[in-house]
Amino acid sequence: TIANSNPWLTLVRNGMQAKVKTMKGVDAQFEDAQDDIGRQLNHIQNFIAQKVDAIVVVTVDSQATPKMTKMATDAGIPLVYVNHPPGDKTLPAKVSFVGSNEVDSGTMQTKEVCRLLKGKGDILLIIGDLSNESALQRTQDVKDVIAKPPCDGIKIVDAQAATWSRTQAADLMNNWLSAGLKFDAVISNNDEMAIGAIQSLKAAGKMKKDTIVAGIDATRDALASMKDSIRGAVSSSEASTARLKALGIAVFDANEVENLSVYIDGADEIDGRGHMVKGGGAALTREKIVAALAQRFVCIADESKLVQ
Repeated sequence: TIANSNPWLTLVRNGMQAKVKTMKGVDAQFEDAQDDIGRQLNHIQNFIAQKVDAIVVVTVDSQATPKMTKMATDAGIPLVYVNHPPGDKTLPAKVSFVGSNEVDSGTMQTKEVCRLLKGKGDILLIIGDLSNESALQRTQDVKDVIAKPPCDGIKIVDAQAATWSRTQAADLMNNWLSAGLKFDAVISNNDEMAIGAIQSLKAAGKMKKDTIVAGIDATRDALASMKDSIRGAVSSSEASTARLKALGIAVFDANEVENLSVYIDGADEIDGRGHMVKGGGAALTREKIVAALAQRFVCIADESKLVQ
């Protein structure tokens, strides 16, 4: 049972469905709670009545998860919470949570805004759902980062909830603009709300080249909305060149540019301590050239690259 069908959770659901197709003998039933906790609890009751082998929940309301945990535990059915952290203080046996570390996401987001603002400025904060642990933690991350140097010159002018919605965030941004609030950056708990804020800023003629709006998730829509702000890229492989051109992003030869804002690449291996390794060969030479041009180097690895 999934909280709603917003773009991010649709990606989560699609990922689950794709995985199920690769698992022999496994069938899955998906239900949309439509942000209604009563509906979601009914889903769980129905799953238990059907005697399913396991239940997966992207919760509507983290405060309701202790009840869900008890229902599944009493029925002896394994329960997995996904994406939205449960509100339980501890999880019993056969109950687990799979999701990102929200401290990392909100902290990284705010530190980047702090870097762009050089540690000083006024921000507007768009919060997800006040009943959701992810929204609460990401919001606390913002406050924690700006509470100490080098970011303690940043102040929150206003913070309001837009329940993860692009439309509600656009309306909220319009209200802030109508009220004449002055700000240097907008921080949003997710990309959908960031896009809504950007749409309102553009409609009001307030979206300038140096306007800072930060989101979380790197959804397809969010990345697509940034395409026009990217002059082009330098590629380190023929495959990457083809993908960039397919997205309509110009590809430059390394000799045509003096420097790059950021270089993003994947690691070949990562160990339990977070140490990453890049491979060798001719490709590495090209990667080194591109990396040498970059002001920042972001290296990415997933669980498939984990080594002991």
